[in-house]
Amino acid sequence: MVVISHVGAPAELEALLLTHPEIADAAVIPFPDREVGQYPMAYIVRKGGSRLSETGVMEFVAKRVAPYKRIRKVAFVSAIPKNPSGKILRKDLIKLATSKL
Repeated sequence: MVVISHVGAPAELEALLLTHPEIADAAVIPFPDREVGQYPMAYIVRKGGSRLSETGVMEFVAKRVAPYKRIRKVAFVSAIPKNPSGKILRKDLIKLATSKL
């Protein structure tokens, strides 16, 4: 498991995100940042018909976690990449996120 230094394990934030009624699936990765080193970024699969926004996701998490665990970036995707056993392919998501830097 990838552990995000000083922000907690991604699984903790993913479990919280999955409690949102408009989120079908979620993955959290460490996103590189020059000032703080890295911060949590969420990839979200919205449930059908959802109009959930980036701000809506960030506010949902911010109300439920300590400030240093807050999601700082959100991307919406059609599916979370997983291996055949269902494990999230975080390395693929990290490559996707950092390829846009």
